[in-house]
Amino acid sequence: MTFLSHKSIALSASTLVLLSLGACSGMSGRQQDTAVGAGVGAVGGAILTGGSGIGTVGGAAVGAVIGNEVGKGKR
Repeated sequence: MTFLSHKSIALSASTLVLLSLGACSGMSGRQQDTAVGAGVGAVGGAILTGGSGIGTVGGAAVGAVIGNEVGKGKR
């Protein structure tokens, strides 16, 4: 039985996050910024850590916080 590598898991998770951003149409601007920040952060975390799952999740968390802060001024 073969197991998926960390890189393929991180890439799959990042792709899923980015594809799910299409469901943002009913969200407020702040919520959209938070979701986009999480997606971009996940991709950035995966790239910077060579596909590490912890790096991907950490990047998503940091990106979500930054996106939320950016969205504070939006209605």
